[in-house]
Amino acid sequence: MASVSNATTSAAQQILSDLARTQNTTRTKIDDAQDRFLKLLTTQLKNQDPLSPMDNAQMTSQLAQISTVDGIERLNATLSSLIDSQQASEALQAATLVGRGVLVPGAGMTLSDKGALAGYTLASAADKVLVTVTDANGLEVAQVDMGSQDAGTHSISWDGTTANGTRAANGAYRISVKAYAGENAVTSSALQLGVVSSVVRGSGGVDLEVGSLGIFQMSQIQQIL
Repeated sequence: MASVSNATTSAAQQILSDLARTQNTTRTKIDDAQDRFLKLLTTQLKNQDPLSPMDNAQMTSQLAQISTVDGIERLNATLSSLIDSQQASEALQAATLVGRGVLVPGAGMTLSDKGALAGYTLASAADKVLVTVTDANGLEVAQVDMGSQDAGTHSISWDGTTANGTRAANGAYRISVKAYAGENAVTSSALQLGVVSSVVRGSGGVDLEVGSLGIFQMSQIQQIL
């Protein structure tokens, strides 16, 4: 005849004691499920047939299951707290970028009396890099030969000199990048200059608002100027 040993009963009481919440916390669906489970288990133990008590292995299995669920809930709460703390730290670090110039994905370039600044990225080293500047109508204004460049992020400055030697009017322009390693094209992308205006904490982490260019993730900031 199966019986519940004193050791098992003691272990059960210990687990039930550990699961008891002594602090005022926000109740969750898991809390309610645990309470229902513990009430059912307690009622089951009180009303079990003395001649045919619950099997030790069966009760231990049930206790292990609820203990596992409780452990997972506590782990999730800990991870959530760590994520919140990390995001707060990232927000403080990102705040130091407010007012700084950064290069982000985009092809825009603004020419002023001091010139214009933009950038590009290369997936691999290139023997030749050509940056073409076009106006609002898509007409080519100038072409800048950057020579050979290593893989990574690079900046480009343009003083406004056009292909015919005159100076272009101040305003908005666009750039396109073509890069080659021998006769093979190298993957490249254009970058535009913006100024970080604010820090935004979203569900996915910390983002940066770069003026009128919009909101960018931290990973999209290719260079800080």
